Amino acid sequence: MLIDTHCHLDKLDLTPYNNDLQLLLDAAAEVGVKQIMSICVDLSEVEKVMSYTQRAGVYASVGVHPLHKDGLMLELDDLLPLLEDGKVAAVGETGLDFFYEKSTELHQQQIQSFIVHLEAAKRTQLPLVIHTREAREETMKLIRAHGNIDVGGILHCFTESYEMAAAALDENYLISISGIATFKTANELRDVIKKIPLTSLLVETDAPYLAPVPHRGKKNEPKFVAEVAQLVADVKGVRFEAVLEQTAENFHQKFTRIDARNQLSLRF
Repeated sequence: MLIDTHCHLDKLDLTPYNNDLQLLLDAAAEVGVKQIMSICVDLSEVEKVMSYTQRAGVYASVGVHPLHKDGLMLELDDLLPLLEDGKVAAVGETGLDFFYEKSTELHQQQIQSFIVHLEAAKRTQLPLVIHTREAREETMKLIRAHGNIDVGGILHCFTESYEMAAAALDENYLISISGIATFKTANELRDVIKKIPLTSLLVETDAPYLAPVPHRGKKNEPKFVAEVAQLVADVKGVRFEAVLEQTAENFHQKFTRIDARNQLSLRF
C-alpha cells in the first residue's frame, strides 16, 4: 500500500484539476496511493483540514507549525478538544525551526509550543509529527523530557544527521523521507537512508512543497509520493513493492486510529 504520510491538502493548487479536490485524489489513487495524512499547521485552518477527512482514505493531524508566529500553541486546553475526532490520527505539525527563525526570543516561543504539543500527545496517546531544522540537540532534549516513548511519533521531511535519526529511533520515532532525497545535492541524506532500517522509514510528499525529481519545479501533490518510494527502494537495493509493504506496515503500527481498510476511492 502506497501512503502519503504528510501533505497539506488545504494548500494544494487545484487549478490543474478544475479546482476539484476529488480529481487530484483520483490521480493519486490511479498510481496506487491508498491513504493520505493531511497535516494542519494553523488552528484557523482546522475546520478546513478536517473537512477533507470526510473522504475515504484521508486522515488528519492537528497542530501548529513552529514558524506560525501569529498563533503558536501555548495552552494545552486549546489543543486537547481538537484531538478528540476519530479521524485525527496524530498531533502536529509541531517542532523547532532555528534555520528560518533566528530570533532567540521566538525560539523560546517555539519551545513552549512544542512542549504543549508533546504533552497533548502524551495525554491522548497519539503520535507526534515533528518538524525540525537546525535544532537537533534541543529537539531531542524536549522529546526525552516530555515525550511518550510508548507511542513516539515521526520526524517528518527528515534532512538531519544519522546521529539524530538514531537518537529518534531510540525514542520510538520513525523517519519520514520526502522528495528532498531525490535532489542531486542530497547525498548525505541518501547515506542516512541507507543506514536506517526499512522498518523505521515512511515516505511523504509534504505537498505542495518539495516536488521530487523528475517533477522538481512543479507544485508537489500526493501522486508524486511514488517517486519518493522508488528512491528509497533504489538506495536500499530492495523491490519497490517491499518499500510499499513495509512503510504501510510502519504507518499503521504508528497511527493506530487509522484503519488500513479505509482507502481512497475513485469517483468513477
